Amino acid sequence: MSLAEIIIQKIRSEGPMSFRDFMEMALYYPNLGYYTSPGEKIGTRGDYYTSSFLTCLFGRLIAKQLEEMWLLTGGKEFTVVEYGAGTGMLCNDILMALKNNRKLYDSLHYCIIERSDAMREKQQFISNEKLSYHQDIREIPDITGCILSNEVLDNFPVHQVMMQDELMETFVDYDNAFKEVFRPAHESLKNYFEELRIVLPKGFRTEINLHAIEWVRDVACALKKGFVLTIDYGFPSSELYSSKRSPGTIVCYRKHTINYCPYINIGDQDITAHINFSALNHWGIKNGLAASGFTNQASFLLSLGLTNCLREIELQNDESPGITQSKAVLIRTFLMQMGKKFKVLIQEKGMDHPRLSGLQFAERVF
Repeated sequence: MSLAEIIIQKIRSEGPMSFRDFMEMALYYPNLGYYTSPGEKIGTRGDYYTSSFLTCLFGRLIAKQLEEMWLLTGGKEFTVVEYGAGTGMLCNDILMALKNNRKLYDSLHYCIIERSDAMREKQQFISNEKLSYHQDIREIPDITGCILSNEVLDNFPVHQVMMQDELMETFVDYDNAFKEVFRPAHESLKNYFEELRIVLPKGFRTEINLHAIEWVRDVACALKKGFVLTIDYGFPSSELYSSKRSPGTIVCYRKHTINYCPYINIGDQDITAHINFSALNHWGIKNGLAASGFTNQASFLLSLGLTNCLREIELQNDESPGITQSKAVLIRTFLMQMGKKFKVLIQEKGMDHPRLSGLQFAERVF
């Protein structure tokens, strides 16, 4: 039985399901969901590219920021917790870079939290004594270090809502085809906007990521001292709820093409929703995390020395025309296309608001 048939059967027996539950099944249903099924997700043969797939420089520069964070936390035991490590390329690149600092490397613990067995299999190429796997961050006691997520929160299942005479939530029904029906939104969804002081105009459609709120509570509780580094695409509230985003931000990826219909290719396409970074900041503060800063990925990487890294590669290869062309492609893709879309939020706990190198061009948005 296909995943679409399983969902249809569930709707027929139990009635319309929330869009949040539909997205959860489409992405994470055992063995059949997009992230739990075998097959290539990332890269040329997959559905999309990630920064770590495009170049190892991404991991090297994040390692540079982690090295600074290690010094700021006291230069002793340091734990990196990576959520959803995907192919494992970012983890591998970070570990390879941190090996160059023997004192840091000797005190390092690298923990991956990965719910997908299919993705864990892809990560088996990483052979490193510093690496351990966990199901939940609560398994890792007294974290001093950095909790890292790169393109993870956008895949958390979201509630979809629309403002009519009152706030309504989207449910998914089936009658010869999938269709949407609307029901009055639960109080938890109304409270989300009240907390953020957001008033949606009539007809505005958007998403609410309550899972991300639970996530930031969990990481804030688990972190004893250090930083939370979140990289994803999204906006602060002031941009997320602007009129040009009134249709919502759901985007689906399949074979390097995009569409806006989550009800096709079920289990065979990625479904994403933009992150509300104001919400992460707001609930972070409520749970003991202070905002270190917010910027876009391009500014973050440039601040950490991307230009110098590219220059070093050119010199190592004698300024050959091929390397120059590769550099041009990398800059266009990595900085202009991806770097401007992706945002970086760093939060801290138990720190005295240190200046981080990656936040030299931080924006004032919160």
